[in-house]
Amino acid sequence: MQNNGLWWGIIWVALCTVSAPAGAVDAKALDIIRRSDDVRSPNAPFRYTVTVLEYKAGSIEPDNKQVLDISMRFIKPKNGVPADARSLARFVYPPRDKGKVMLSDWYDLWFYTPELRRPIPVSREQRLIGQISNGDVIVTNFEDAYDSTLEGEEPCGDKICYRLSLIRKSDAVTYPRVMYWVEKGSDYRPNRALYYSLDNQLLKNVLYQNYQLVLGKYRPTEIVVQNARYGKGYSVMKYSDVRLESLPEYHFTKEAILRGAR
Repeated sequence: MQNNGLWWGIIWVALCTVSAPAGAVDAKALDIIRRSDDVRSPNAPFRYTVTVLEYKAGSIEPDNKQVLDISMRFIKPKNGVPADARSLARFVYPPRDKGKVMLSDWYDLWFYTPELRRPIPVSREQRLIGQISNGDVIVTNFEDAYDSTLEGEEPCGDKICYRLSLIRKSDAVTYPRVMYWVEKGSDYRPNRALYYSLDNQLLKNVLYQNYQLVLGKYRPTEIVVQNARYGKGYSVMKYSDVRLESLPEYHFTKEAILRGAR
């Protein structure tokens, strides 16, 4: 996995950053987050396939694999249209998981399997496969989820990155604190992130890579995740078949899941 040594080397920098006063709005940071959100996902309902691969330490072949078909209503408020953040994840592979569904409405998450009479609430932090949790496979709107502060600029390989500190706005958000690096320039590409717990313990290293032209923008098609608690193993989320899709709100309900299962 690339940049592993660099990630661990910048933990000290991340821990020593200073946040803006409570209630202050960092306009520059907000603009960077907004632009990088637009890179990570389109501001419109869309659908994609995510293939999750788990790698053990020292292995070049994945030890485990899972495939999900995900529909997202990911909309930021604009011209009177309210924000929305819903998702419907259909389990495709392995075959034993077919029929399973995960539904997200903002930060509430439900899981359904044909053996259940109804969807049940589940935690976004619960592990799905390898280093990946339930909440990781669903795109997070950083602008809505976090208050951001621009901490400075620093090299990211051959690029210069903005370094931002993100503090969650609500306890419902999966990760309390994030250090986030966004490449400086017209594209505002996400480069990497460090996710922290409430007691400021490092939870995950995340690297955005393999940028491809998708729906009019260069977007990361691979996200590498290393959980700080699980040694040198890591997981990779690979995104494919990304396309716009206009599904009405009622498709993203527990009632719709049950109707589709019958």
